[in-house]
Amino acid sequence: MRPFGVYVHVPFCAHRCDYCAFATYDDRDELRDDYVSAVLSEIAGEVATGLEPASSVFFGGGTPSRLTPEQLVDILAAIPRTADAEVTVECNPEDATLERLRAYRAGGVTRMSYGVQSTQPAVLRDLGRRHGTMAHETVSRLTHEAGFATWNMDLIVGSRAETLEDVRATLRDLLELEFAPPHISCYALTPEPATPLGRDPRRHPDEDATADAYDLVGATLEAHGYEWEEISNWARPGHECRHNHVYWDHGDYVGFGSAAHSHRSGRRYWNVRTPERYIALVQRGERPVGGEEVLDQATQAFERDSLALRTRRGVPVEAFASLDEIRHLVDVREDRVTLTPQARLVANQVIIRLKSAP
Repeated sequence: MRPFGVYVHVPFCAHRCDYCAFATYDDRDELRDDYVSAVLSEIAGEVATGLEPASSVFFGGGTPSRLTPEQLVDILAAIPRTADAEVTVECNPEDATLERLRAYRAGGVTRMSYGVQSTQPAVLRDLGRRHGTMAHETVSRLTHEAGFATWNMDLIVGSRAETLEDVRATLRDLLELEFAPPHISCYALTPEPATPLGRDPRRHPDEDATADAYDLVGATLEAHGYEWEEISNWARPGHECRHNHVYWDHGDYVGFGSAAHSHRSGRRYWNVRTPERYIALVQRGERPVGGEEVLDQATQAFERDSLALRTRRGVPVEAFASLDEIRHLVDVREDRVTLTPQARLVANQVIIRLKSAP
């Protein structure tokens, strides 16, 4: 069976980070009970019309750990899953307790994801993160004690408060852990216009410094046995996030909750953005879909190629009319084209030269 994913969006946060432009809210916790009931109703409606078993489930947000473990597990229990389904929950480091993680594990969660971002105090302050500099040690130990075999930590590079030595120190802190994360993601800080970071040009990342930091992350992780998986992801063999690959392979998935996106056979649709409107629509027995688009064959081909090119799998040589102008940005092995390490941050320069590009 082809992999099929389910995404559950949890829009609640204790605090909104300065760089965050996602559909999240730090002032609406009173909606949590009604929100969970609405998500359960939305899932039940899909199940009634034949929702196929999910090979992977991902709880994201927002902050899924703003829900009680019981609420999250109730949602998970309502989702049909294959026997070997991967189930990932994003969790703020400061929310991680042994009791919570054991409850997740007992309820069917197989994988944890923590937004550590950095271990350096000045960087955490600049990003607006509230966990302490020892959070990586705490979540590593607790995740191991709770019995999780696979999990990941997220990093962010590009803060104006971050030096290359800070990046090096963060990597050293993670890799020297007794139970080091087997999957590490690294994202470049992006100043979105509507965020505090975006409104303050003095805090915008320096592109050259960000590129140097990203290169250091990739070289260090690959020297320590992590395999490059996708532009922003490295994993030890066997610890890749299967749910991510549903997206990267242009597969089918269904999203539940406010602002959640879905894709089925070239039709992409998304739920209304705010939790209040989402709850109201579901309570009235209406579908909470806010919009949709049907992708023509050419658009689907371009999305498949551009997503594949971002990964270790790459694309066939035939995906390009010519490699002459991008030869310095790609590797060609066994008739497949992949990005060189130096090209990963300028992937768009390669993508626009795909034959399927509009």
